[in-house]
Amino acid sequence: MPRITDAPDPGSLGRIIGLHAAWYARHWGFGLPFEAKVAAELGAFACSLPRDDSRLFLALGEAGEVLGGIALDGREGARARIRWFILAEEARGGLGRRLLGAALDFADQRGFEAVWLTTFAGLDAARRLYESAGFRLVEEAPETGWGVQVLGQRFERPFPGTHRPVG
Repeated sequence: MPRITDAPDPGSLGRIIGLHAAWYARHWGFGLPFEAKVAAELGAFACSLPRDDSRLFLALGEAGEVLGGIALDGREGARARIRWFILAEEARGGLGRRLLGAALDFADQRGFEAVWLTTFAGLDAARRLYESAGFRLVEEAPETGWGVQVLGQRFERPFPGTHRPVG
């Protein structure tokens, strides 16, 4: 069974970046600008670790391979942000719920007044997962920040979370 850890090994960031680049290129036509944006922002976040208000959680397979990840970024104060949530396609089916649960448990233990995330319309399975965890859609607007025009969405979950995934 895959395990969740907040202790990345060398190469972990590259795998998370690669998962993002491959999945979003295949399914949404995102290209090199998106991969570069993920690499730059995730790299800057990782350089800020370790911190008491932020974590990068990884899902690791039996052999220690990175199957997915999620970050809880609390560097901006009372409101934390979920970032870089991704799973290898072969790892889907409950592992995402466990990763999101780890990030939200961490946020709740630190007493953040809210957790928020940005995504875009069309990621229906992700939206169902977020809503089952107590997030609600608070904003939608067209955007091109990922190199392709999408309908950007912002979801928020106030503290305390009452509908967190179990796992």
